[in-house]
Amino acid sequence: MTDAGTRTAPVRRRAVRPVPAGAVIASVALVELSSGITQGFLSPLLKGLTDTLKVTAADLNWISIANLLASVAFTPVLARMGDLHGHRRLLRWNLAIVLAGSVLVGLSRSFPVLLAGQILQGAIAGFFPLLVGVLRNRPDGGDAESRRGISRMVAALIGGLSLGLLASGFVAATVDSPTAALWVPAAGVALALLVTWPLLPESEDRPGGSVDWTGAVLLCVGLVALMLALGLGGTPGWEWTSARTLATLIGGVLVTALWVLVELRTAEPMIDVRMFARRNVVVVSVVTLSFSFCMLGLQVAHPVFLGTSPDETGYGFGYGPAVIGLGMLPNLLAMALGALAAPAVAARVTDRLTLVTGSALMAVGYGVVLALHSSAPLFLLGTALAGLGNGFLQHSTRTLAVESVPHDRTSVGSGINELIINVGGSLGAAAVLTVFAGHTPAGRVLPDLDAYTTSWVLCAVISLAGGAAALLYRTPSKDLR
Repeated sequence: MTDAGTRTAPVRRRAVRPVPAGAVIASVALVELSSGITQGFLSPLLKGLTDTLKVTAADLNWISIANLLASVAFTPVLARMGDLHGHRRLLRWNLAIVLAGSVLVGLSRSFPVLLAGQILQGAIAGFFPLLVGVLRNRPDGGDAESRRGISRMVAALIGGLSLGLLASGFVAATVDSPTAALWVPAAGVALALLVTWPLLPESEDRPGGSVDWTGAVLLCVGLVALMLALGLGGTPGWEWTSARTLATLIGGVLVTALWVLVELRTAEPMIDVRMFARRNVVVVSVVTLSFSFCMLGLQVAHPVFLGTSPDETGYGFGYGPAVIGLGMLPNLLAMALGALAAPAVAARVTDRLTLVTGSALMAVGYGVVLALHSSAPLFLLGTALAGLGNGFLQHSTRTLAVESVPHDRTSVGSGINELIINVGGSLGAAAVLTVFAGHTPAGRVLPDLDAYTTSWVLCAVISLAGGAAALLYRTPSKDLR
């Protein structure tokens, strides 16, 4: 859908060599598999890194924060440049940046080097928007094929998270070198670059034009400030009422507001903020915020719950690292299944009901966990139900975000959705961190059970709110697609 007043540059068409659809789908899935490996490999290694790199557990928080901030900075620029100058071309550069970061991570013998590598690895946030651009702009492609491709990309991303988790844990357990497992993402990204280089086709339509660098800088500064405040809020030195936290948060809001004003006056904006006046764009954004809030907000809480000994706290299962990894699989596998099934479900019951169903499954899943968390099988069943709903939403929101923008803005549309996922995840992580801090007695490391029950209730309510918003979605007319 496009606004009548949207101005676009003339489209340049280039001859594109034919590539079999199966090869394209396999290639984009491989890139997302490498993205998942890069995002999932570090979790089993964090405890050991405190000794190897001589840092505290608190210092390790900067790894995820730096990676998140880099993702926020990379995503809009890479997405817009892909739309302007070719998605395959930018994807190759994107893969090279992530590979360079992965090599730095593999060579890490100090925390600053590891942090620098993680910042470059943050460019993986550009993979999804650029790959969607490749899919949607194929000369023989279409929305139906793009939907199938996106479902496989989401499933591959989730599969990569599982593979990265298991691969790095296996390497760490079997190789004497304490840093050998840090090479896992380099292997995955190098393979993706090698295989996809000759296979992926270039986009046929390239509108030309230039990047709105003023808008890009303002957006990056505003979002980085917001994510920094949300990511560190509640930690020592960054208390929610401290001048530092408030100044960073308010500054981020003001810069983001300035960005909106600048974009409204720019002929070729980085992101056309007018599209947020459309009902469906707002609905999809709200649903995206809801599922990412819960998914990323609980990504640390659930492994800690599985590993907590009931003899010590009265809750948990006391699992070791290997069993914790296995305990996370039902959620991840159900998420992948939901992503793969979502296109068929949407074709049968409509996009709106798919969004509602995904949100309802998440709410039911968190309700099961809340009511039956003393039983490991039922706890895992609840996480699987939430994962199934999450998979529906991951596919559906990513698909609808792309289909709501013109073809020459495909990567930007997808990039906006990825940014919203980061924002929702940061809000969820900040909310859960605040809940846990409020329910951790002085002198203790682990929180009371109320921290978990409150978080599960919060996520169930947020999921229901996302489902309520989804009821407002309206199927667009075919001539507006």
